[in-house]
Amino acid sequence: MSVSITIKAGIDDGALKRPPPSVNRQSRSERLRSERRSDRLRALIAIGLVVAGFLAVSGQLVRLALNGQHEEQIALNAPIATAFARPDIVDRNGRLLAGDVVMPSLFADPAVILDQKEVATKLSKVLPGLDADWIRQTIADRGKRFVWLRRGLSPAEAQKVHDLGLPGLEFRSELRRAYPLGRLAGHILGFVDIDNKGRAGIEKYLDETKDVDAVHGASLTAKAPLQLTLDMAVQFAVEDELAHAIKRYQAKAASAVVMDVRNGNILAASSLPGVDPVSVEERSERARLDRLTQGTYELGSVFKTMTVAMALEQGETLDTIVDVRQPLDVESYRIEDMHPAGRPLSIAEVFLKSSNVGAGKLALAAGHEAQKDFLARLGLFDEMSTEAGSLAKPTLPGIWGDIETVTISYGHGIAVTPLQFVAACAPLINGGYRVNPSFVDRRGRSDKSSVERKQVISPETSRHIREIMRWNVAGKIGTGSHADVPGLRIGGKTGTAEIAGVGGYREKAVISSFLSAFPMDAPSYIMLVSLYEPKGTPETHGHITAGHNAAPTTARIAARIAPLLGFIPGGAGPGE
Repeated sequence: MSVSITIKAGIDDGALKRPPPSVNRQSRSERLRSERRSDRLRALIAIGLVVAGFLAVSGQLVRLALNGQHEEQIALNAPIATAFARPDIVDRNGRLLAGDVVMPSLFADPAVILDQKEVATKLSKVLPGLDADWIRQTIADRGKRFVWLRRGLSPAEAQKVHDLGLPGLEFRSELRRAYPLGRLAGHILGFVDIDNKGRAGIEKYLDETKDVDAVHGASLTAKAPLQLTLDMAVQFAVEDELAHAIKRYQAKAASAVVMDVRNGNILAASSLPGVDPVSVEERSERARLDRLTQGTYELGSVFKTMTVAMALEQGETLDTIVDVRQPLDVESYRIEDMHPAGRPLSIAEVFLKSSNVGAGKLALAAGHEAQKDFLARLGLFDEMSTEAGSLAKPTLPGIWGDIETVTISYGHGIAVTPLQFVAACAPLINGGYRVNPSFVDRRGRSDKSSVERKQVISPETSRHIREIMRWNVAGKIGTGSHADVPGLRIGGKTGTAEIAGVGGYREKAVISSFLSAFPMDAPSYIMLVSLYEPKGTPETHGHITAGHNAAPTTARIAARIAPLLGFIPGGAGPGE
């Protein structure tokens, strides 16, 4: 009895605890939704972790790649700097003076080199300019992938290196500047650096006028050549005669410039010893200084040409008498003539006899202010520059009193570059107007400057200067007779200046110069020839003055270049 009751009771309890069918279905649905939400959440978390991991890995790869690229650029790209393709440089007749050529350059990949000692030893034997120890040091770091060993090899040198068959040595073609005429006009042309960028002279001018192209590799420019006013036939004749003059008169150096007096175009400009544009060593040698543009000198009695012109501009005539019988005492100084005339001289004779006393008296009569004004009008005080670079600044006296006025009248106490002096003398020859010296043919160039025909002295004064310059060469009493070339009608003026040293002027050390022009009835060209520290020789009978060395050198140059310029001695020249 009790059993049945217990069982019933149990059945009734279980029946009471079981939920209704609808409630049971709802719970399962909620559980399923909850499980799905959990699954989605777990999936999102997993995806997020994967994405985060991917981003972390990607970021690390990017960081490493960037760091690696920077190092690789240093190793591979830095030595291969941007180079410059340059146009050819030609003379006024189209002769090639400078041009780009494609040449192999040698580099090494240290990581590929098997035996550094072998490479250094063998390479130094086929390329003697390379030191074996330097090669070993250069290729020692195997972490580097690119190091230059020699840039600009000749084909023969490149073939020798190639024949070694050494792993890790490679070639890259580059543009290199070539100067087919060697040292000829080397100072004027200037030079380029290892990347073919102009650093001096006409080469630097090309960069300043943006006539060069930045390139990678060995791409030649398509730009037209730069045409200079130089004539290489004239240039060669000038340099050849200067070289002979250095030997003949035992001089330390020589210089000369030939300029078209009508427009300032320079046909030849030479300073010897010359410089090879491709020689780094020669550029730094003081003996190879360009004396035409970078050295300033007291040029001596050639300045009397300006002093006489100043007197004529102030109303004097060539017949005006100057008393030169006694030395000229100024302040505590006494000025004397080397060969006193012993009588009064006309202004023309002051010039022809090269009287220091006469020049000094003319300058004192004009006054130092008039003297400064006249020299300034000629452009002697200007900071001058040409396409080949800036000229050295003139050295002027700090105090310009009576004694300075006198010494400057005959070319002492003021120092200028020979090229600036020639430009200042042009108005004395060409009818009275200034011209700008130029090395670049202005015709057809966008940066051309018209010839500046600024009148600074009268045509009449210029005509008288031409007359006495011709008398000085062709007459009986002039100092320039050794400069005469039959039929060419040369005129000129001698100048012998002592060279200043520590504590005063150096004894028997002079610069002898001859200023000339031709033909004097209708001048086309002006020329200044200077010899630095010539010695007395049997040929000159021991003399070191300009009349015995610079004047005959001028005659030899003029005789050679006149036919090249279209002048036949004794005949008519171009345009006459």
